Order: sequence, then structure tokens, then C-alpha cells
Amino acid sequence: MIVALTNDDGIRAHGLRSLYKALLDAGHRVRVVAPVDEQSAVGHAITVREPLRVKRYNENGFSGFGVSGTPADCVKLGISSLLDEEPDIVLSGINAGANVGPDIMYSGTVAAAREAAAMGYPAMALSFDSFKEADLSAYADYAVSLMEKIVWHEIPERRIVNVNFPNVPFEQARGLKVCPQTGAVWHDWYHEYIDPRGTPCWWLDGDIPPERVAPGTDRAYLTEGWITLTPLRFDFTDRETLAVLRNRLCGNDAGTGREDLAPRMNDGD
Repeated sequence: MIVALTNDDGIRAHGLRSLYKALLDAGHRVRVVAPVDEQSAVGHAITVREPLRVKRYNENGFSGFGVSGTPADCVKLGISSLLDEEPDIVLSGINAGANVGPDIMYSGTVAAAREAAAMGYPAMALSFDSFKEADLSAYADYAVSLMEKIVWHEIPERRIVNVNFPNVPFEQARGLKVCPQTGAVWHDWYHEYIDPRGTPCWWLDGDIPPERVAPGTDRAYLTEGWITLTPLRFDFTDRETLAVLRNRLCGNDAGTGREDLAPRMNDGD
């Protein structure tokens, strides 16, 4: 397979390099387009107010394009302009830090896969549940085997396969769970500091409270030492609320939607 590989931790990140090697060792052709600098938590931002610049990396058996933009930029620019071959699939990761539950809103790693899915490509996001550097070679090998096992044409268009690895050595992982994302959200707080010039500044911190995490969801399984796989879709439409609002605002038969646009006449007119 021709694999387009990206991330949000930057082109020098250990997770990306581990996955690159695993893909090559498995016989795949890898094309890297990744941010030059770390782009964690930028979500699905794209660059529109300045040009993107590209640097070619060739070092120690590694080759790829570094882009001065976001993960979504990398996918858009890479597939449309930089790559010499169209990829069969886009992988994003392996990210430092889990992307479960509400993380998928903020994650540049997941956003890169989401951009690929929006463009019509099979896409998988991969993350490791720790920000500390670890040996990810075994998890990278597993990621490649998982990619190969999935029958991608059975997955509907504009879907993402979101995979998270637990913060344990690979041989201690309990196995794979295909599961929904948690509905729990982050509890945030800020640390206030005074910079050397006497100006206050704030640094975001937070966690997902364990007591709010439902059993059987990605965050719960990941904490228990399982590898988690959650399919995500691009369509954010809330069908249940759509029906409620359509009935309330447009009438039982949904009408034309123009009923409330008619002029309202005063009694004296």
C-alpha cells in the first residue's frame, strides 16, 4: 500500500518515526507530510492568511516533507500538491497523549485523519496514552497489522478509525476493544503565573474526572490497559434534535420552512 503519514507532534517526533519504520519493514511505501513544529491541540485549523512553506527531510533512512502549517494543512497540501503518488490510506500518529472522548475535538492528530476522510481516503488516527517518550516500536508494528486487517471498503465514506494504545509495555496490553467514545468532558483549570516583566499569564491544566467515565467506553478501557478502537464519522448532525426542532419550528408536516417569514399585520392595519 501507499501510505501517507502525518501527525501533530512534528516531523521529528518519536511516534511518527516509529510508525514510519514499521510501515517500511512491512513492505509499504510511505510518504510523509508532517508539521515542521509541534501542532498539538490545534484541532482542524487550516492556514489561510499566509503561505505554507515546505522543507524536505532526508536523514538516517527517513524521508519526508515538513510543512509550516497544521496537520490538516499537511494532508490537504500533501495529497493535492506534494506527493508523487495518490495514497491508498492516510495514517496520523503515533501521537504523544491519548485522543479519547472530548480530545477528538481538539486533536490535530484526529483532525488530520478527519481531513483525509473528508477528501475520500481511508484514515486512521493513532495515539499513545502518555506524554513521556517510550519505545513504541511494538505498538507501531501492531498498528500496521491492524491497518492491514481492516477491510477498508466495508467502512462507509468519511469515517475515521481512531486507535489508542495504553500506557503499558506492549506485552502487558490486555488486547483490543472496539468501543464508543466516552461522553465525559474535561474539567479544566488554569495556573496563574507572573512573567519576568511582572505581567500575569495563565497555563491550562485539567483532567477527565474518572468518576464521570462510563464503563465500556474508550477512556475506561484505555485506563484498564486495553487498546481501544473507535470509529468516528464526519457528519455532526444531531438527528434527534433535528426532528424536535423541525416539528417545533416548521410544523408537524415540516412545511416549507417559510411559515414564520410571513408579514405580521397589526390589528389597526
